[in-house]
Amino acid sequence: MRTQTHASRLLWLGIAGLVLAYALTFWSVPKDYDQWAYLWFVPAVGVVGAIIANASGTGGGVVFIPVFNALRDLSDWQLDPIRITAISMGIQAFGMSVGALRWTDRLLHQPETAEHSNEASVRYRDYAITCLLVLAISLPLQLVTQVFVQIEGRTILLAYKGFSIALGFALIIATWTVNRDAPERRNLSRLDLVVLAGLSIPGGFITALFSVGIGELVAFYLFLRHFPMVLAVGTACVISSISMVAGTVVNVHAGIIAWDIVLLAAPGAMLGALLARPIALWLGPRKLKTAGGLWIALSAFYLIGITQS
Repeated sequence: MRTQTHASRLLWLGIAGLVLAYALTFWSVPKDYDQWAYLWFVPAVGVVGAIIANASGTGGGVVFIPVFNALRDLSDWQLDPIRITAISMGIQAFGMSVGALRWTDRLLHQPETAEHSNEASVRYRDYAITCLLVLAISLPLQLVTQVFVQIEGRTILLAYKGFSIALGFALIIATWTVNRDAPERRNLSRLDLVVLAGLSIPGGFITALFSVGIGELVAFYLFLRHFPMVLAVGTACVISSISMVAGTVVNVHAGIIAWDIVLLAAPGAMLGALLARPIALWLGPRKLKTAGGLWIALSAFYLIGITQS
């Protein structure tokens, strides 16, 4: 009981720290209040994006990128693709961090599983190894790409989203066929670690370009392998959170963040992240995997459409 109480205190201390970080950011960055009336919808975008991102582990960029692309096309906002990615990273730095705290708290408060249940508990060791292994490979690649690589991302986006479509439908099929009544896997194997390490290479590169990628790949692989929700979604949120915070630091130094949008969306993103875990647990693994697979596949079709238009 002592450990659980301490973990809950750490959760709320962490959230308080994020609220303080938001307040300091609000105080220190330039703002144009005249524009805020035209951005009235942005807080709601933050809420919706964070719920989807932190309930499935897929990252909020799958919501933010299409919305801010549309904002660029329908207004006189000077939002080139690099700035849109920077905005998405800034919002997720707050939202995904709350989600990471919530899911890690769930790890520390796992309910006991029945003796013959198909559900499995997650070992702290597997949770930590997944996060550390993936970040050790993907994060340096992401930061190097952000700083040194200038690339037209259209072809890469098409290839990545084509892969996401296939992965999304594969997840749905596996959920309702081979994994339908199978017990959840309890331990990561050496093969799982090798695959996660391999996915970290393209994941870091793609995340630098689009603010989504590495969390999506980790969550989908662990879901496909039929690991528990806490491991699949929780590690994806932790990895995405650290990736977004580090990426935002780079973008601050580059001066490419449209702070008015980030400041309006971030509180909604933190609220959405608080709501996401209960929603995910209410849906249950099967419905969550189905919804996540559908969302990623459909959003991929949409992104491919706007890229070609």
